[in-house]
Amino acid sequence: MSKTISIIGSGFSALSASCYLAKAGYDVLVYEKNATVGGRARQLIKDGFTFDIGPSWYWMPDIFEKFFNDFGKKTSDYYQLDKLSPAYKIFFSDEVITIGDHMDQICDEFERIEEGSSKPLRKFISQAQDHYNIAINKVVLKPGLSPFELVTKETVTRVDRFFKTISSEVRKNFKNPKLISTLEFPVLFLGAKPNQTPSFYSFMNFADFGLGTWHPRGGMYEIIKAMKSLAESLGVKINTNRNVEKINVENGRTTGLVVDGENIVSDIVLSGADYHHSETLLDQKYRQYSENYWAKRTFAPSSLLFYVGFDKKLTGVEHHNLFFDTDFENHAEEIYDEPKWPENPLFYVNFPSVTDYSMAPEDCETGFFLIPIAPGLEDTPQLREQYFDIIINRFENITNQKVTDNVLFKESFCVNDFISEYNSYKGNAYGMANTLRQTAFLRPNLKSKRVENLYFTGQLTVPGPGVPPSLISGKLVADLIKKKLN
Repeated sequence: MSKTISIIGSGFSALSASCYLAKAGYDVLVYEKNATVGGRARQLIKDGFTFDIGPSWYWMPDIFEKFFNDFGKKTSDYYQLDKLSPAYKIFFSDEVITIGDHMDQICDEFERIEEGSSKPLRKFISQAQDHYNIAINKVVLKPGLSPFELVTKETVTRVDRFFKTISSEVRKNFKNPKLISTLEFPVLFLGAKPNQTPSFYSFMNFADFGLGTWHPRGGMYEIIKAMKSLAESLGVKINTNRNVEKINVENGRTTGLVVDGENIVSDIVLSGADYHHSETLLDQKYRQYSENYWAKRTFAPSSLLFYVGFDKKLTGVEHHNLFFDTDFENHAEEIYDEPKWPENPLFYVNFPSVTDYSMAPEDCETGFFLIPIAPGLEDTPQLREQYFDIIINRFENITNQKVTDNVLFKESFCVNDFISEYNSYKGNAYGMANTLRQTAFLRPNLKSKRVENLYFTGQLTVPGPGVPPSLISGKLVADLIKKKLN
C-alpha cells in the first residue's frame, strides 16, 4: 500500500515537493488555507488589470528549466518567457542608470558613470559566475544537515569569500556610490544588508547581469499554474480553503493533521507554511525552536505593497524600476538596525504592462509599488495612505509626469496581511535572511529533530529566500522523505 504524505500550504516549495513525491509513487495531498494555490505568489485580477501579488522578478531561468526537466517537461510546455530589454532602470535623484540585457551594454553604462569601471565589473561578474556555478551545482543542493556539506574542494579554496562581505568586495573595486548601490541591490533578495552578506553570495550579481531578467507572459502566476497542472497530472490532490489546525503526534511520531476539525491520517507530514507558524501547530514539547530563538533571528524585510490601476500609459518607465533617490544605507538601518517606518524610503515599481499588454486594459498601466520595511511594525490604514502619498509624489517628480488623477483604484497589502493570509512570522515577506550565521546547516532544519516523519520546506529553511531556492527546497526535502521511506 502506498504511503500517504500530507503537505501544508501550496507555495513554490510545497508544490515542488509535491511533484517530486508524487513522481516517486506516494499518495500526496496538499492542504491550502486560501482559496487559490500559490502561497505568497498569488494573483489579483481587477477590472481587466492583472497583478502578481507576491514575487515579480524572474531570475535564474536555469533553475526553473531544471525543475520541469526533472519531469520530462520544459518551461515552454506551460508558459512563454520573454527576456526583458532593458532589464530594469534605477532612478537616482539626478540621473537614471539603465541595466541592459547583456554585459556589453551594462559595461557601457558603467563606463558612462565611472570611467574605467567596466574592467573591474567584468572581473567581479566573472568571479560571481564562479560562485554561481558552485552554489547552484554544489552548495544549495545539500540538505543542511551538517557543516561538512559546505566542505568541498571548490569551497575550501574560496573559504575567505564566506567571511568577506558583498559590501567590502564591491567598495574595494568601485568608488561611485550609484554603481555601488547598483551592485549591492541584488543581495536584498537574500534578505540582509550587503555588509552582513558573505561575498560568496555575489552569485546574485551573475544571476542579474549574466543570466538576465525574464518575464513569463501573463505574469509570475503562470509558473504556479504550471506547477499545479504538473502536480495534478502526477496524481497530487490539492485541497483549497482547508485550514490546518494541528499536527497530530503520538509517541514522538506524527500521525497526520487536523484540518477544519477533521482528522487526516498520514504517514508523513510536510509543512511548506511559515516555519514558526508550523511549529505552533505542535504541542509545546514537540517544538524544536523557542520563541526566543525566533526573536533573535535576522529576518528579511516585510513590505508595504500597492496594486494600482492607471487609466493611461506612463512614460519614461520600464517593466522593473528601482527608486534609489534617497539614502540606501539609512533605509537599510531603519529595516535592520533600528526598526521603524522609514523616513525617506527607497521603493520599487513593477509595470508589467509595459512589456506584456495582456496585463492591463488597452491604453492603461498595471502598477505594483513596493516599499521594504522592517517586519513587526505597526500597520494602519493611515500609515498606508501616508506612504502611498510619499512615493507617488516622488514618482511624479522623478519621472516628470502627473499620475495621481489617473489612479482608477489601488489595493494595499502590508504586515497585517502577511500575518493573516500567510501566518507569516512578524509579517515578514521574504523569510529569514542569508547571513553567515544563517546559512546552510545554521538555518532551521528540513527534518524535525523532535517528531519522526515531520518535515519542513520553504524560505525559512534551506537553501533560503527567493523563488528559485524555494523550488530547490522542495526537491531537497522530497529527497530526504524518499530516503526515509525507501
